[in-house]
Amino acid sequence: MKITILSFGIAKDITGQRFLDWEIGDGVNVAGLRALLAERFPRLSALASLRFAVNSEYAREDLALQENDEVALIPPVSGG
Repeated sequence: MKITILSFGIAKDITGQRFLDWEIGDGVNVAGLRALLAERFPRLSALASLRFAVNSEYAREDLALQENDEVALIPPVSGG
C-alpha cells in the first residue's frame, strides 16, 4: 500500500526530502514503519524522541497504517 511521509526539521535533513511516497506491506503499524525507516535512514534511530503523526494526529506505535495515510515525522524541538 502507498503512504506519504512528511519530514520536518532534522528528520528532513536525514531523509533529504520533505515528502516521500512509500510502498509498504499491508498490516504495517507505526512501530513497523519506524523500523523500515531506520533501515533506510539509520540516523533516524538516533532521534530518541521522534514522534509520528498519522493524518494530522499523534499516533501510538500500535496504530495500523492504511492506504493513502499521511505520516509526519516530528523530531524533538527546542525553544529559547
